[in-house]
Amino acid sequence: MIFGIGIDTIEVARVGREIVKSDGFKERYFSDREIAYCELKHGKARNYAARFAAKEAFFKALGTGYSGGLAFNEVEVINDRLGKPEIVLRGKAKELCGKRKIRGIHVSLTHIKNYSSAVVIMEG
Repeated sequence: MIFGIGIDTIEVARVGREIVKSDGFKERYFSDREIAYCELKHGKARNYAARFAAKEAFFKALGTGYSGGLAFNEVEVINDRLGKPEIVLRGKAKELCGKRKIRGIHVSLTHIKNYSSAVVIMEG
């Protein structure tokens, strides 16, 4: 059964500006693994933006926004060995999904020159 669906689109340039000008932006919103992945990629702002959009979509699908002590860096977007994106949860995000009996989280990312988007579907 579908618990929730979330979608988000973000301008790549907006995220690119934050990466450059804001001290601690990457660490506040992304895990160490996400940072390592994005920093090695050509067009790293697109990859950061896609992950940021996935986190926004995750909170929308959950129905809470990122209130109640939830943090962006507790929602980690990684790629499996074939490149498929997956969401790994930690901290309060993991606790809340456990309490809500979320048994599956699906994520799809896309990006073009100026925009990155993500869709998250949660199964309950």
